[in-house]
Amino acid sequence: MSDPDQDPRLAPLDQITRKHKTIEAYVLWHKDGGWSDAAGESLETEEILFYAEGLLMEGFHLAWDHVSDPALGPHIRLCFWQGTQPPLPDLPQGATRLAAGVTVT
Repeated sequence: MSDPDQDPRLAPLDQITRKHKTIEAYVLWHKDGGWSDAAGESLETEEILFYAEGLLMEGFHLAWDHVSDPALGPHIRLCFWQGTQPPLPDLPQGATRLAAGVTVT
């Protein structure tokens, strides 16, 4: 059962992390006109919602993808930015988007 105090905008991510108990997330940041490398920061399953909720509370915007990727395996990609929404990064070659969402604060 999900946490009643959790941001309801994160409910789809909550469902994914409950179903896939070992899924990781890769964090991308939009800064200086471009997206950071996803390999820079990864989160364990239990960190994903806490991390995303904290940044939403600080005024960041979030786009996320649940991805099936032959190179990295199934994972969640979290894209954070401030201000106007930039074009989101393409999925890695060969990857498939299983679910997605955008939360603008």
